[in-house]
Amino acid sequence: MSGVLGWWRDPWRRPWGLFLVTLLYLAWSLLPVLVAALFSFNAGRSRTVWQGFSMRWYYGDPLRSVWHDASLHTALTHTLWLGVVATAVTVPLGVAMALGLDRWRGPLPAGANLAVLVSFVLPEILVAVSLLFVATVLTTPLQLGTTGQVLGLVTYQLSYPVVIVRARLLTIGRDYEEAAVDLGASPAGAVRRVLLRMLVPAIFASAVLVFADVIDDFVIVRYLSGDSSTEPVSVKVYNTARAAPTPALNALTTLLLATSLLAVMVGFLAYRWFTRGEKDSRGLDVFTGEA
Repeated sequence: MSGVLGWWRDPWRRPWGLFLVTLLYLAWSLLPVLVAALFSFNAGRSRTVWQGFSMRWYYGDPLRSVWHDASLHTALTHTLWLGVVATAVTVPLGVAMALGLDRWRGPLPAGANLAVLVSFVLPEILVAVSLLFVATVLTTPLQLGTTGQVLGLVTYQLSYPVVIVRARLLTIGRDYEEAAVDLGASPAGAVRRVLLRMLVPAIFASAVLVFADVIDDFVIVRYLSGDSSTEPVSVKVYNTARAAPTPALNALTTLLLATSLLAVMVGFLAYRWFTRGEKDSRGLDVFTGEA
């Protein structure tokens, strides 16, 4: 009875209502994903009736499994290729831009900083349509296909590493860099040997975020895709979802989900390794806050 009275006096001491809402939200968000992943192991062709456990749609079926179906295999490998290439291009550019914006003063860098912030609220479909116009109407290196998809993804994802690295720069401050210069290091050497090493956690968090977002992207890659060989998993699922697909489509998306989870796990372990010894830097909440 005293516990009930205490809750009425201070309902925020133990917010069971918020806890319940959180559980309901997680169940609503994750349950469909888990069901779709479960039916990727279905032995039959049904995606709604369970017919036994099997790896048929991953590699067992000689025609329609992900391993043997050329179109599904191509979509998966193309998605992973886009993720790796776009991340490898976006993160170094974002780190360089963050360093430049952190040190450059004036109206031009202020405008660039505003453009970075605006990209967070700019609709992705607007970026995709604009890039499609550039690729099809103007004479530029941007062409439909893998090249156009990579350039489009880099353009859209660049703001993430810029913001994350700049936040880390504000946390670090200028003391370490100035101390390195006082000890005889050149300004470039201080950046390379001191500052970049301290930025490694933010760089890894940026890489994980960009990679996970790229392999899930649909709008940009769909508008900038060329022939069927440049269809990633998201576009493949969209094109075949209404054509009575087999559970092989579930298996394809499950593999992509596993890749995203693996990337996040690797990023979290790398973050813990590079921030060992730092105060309050080993929790998952800190890593997600960094990312």
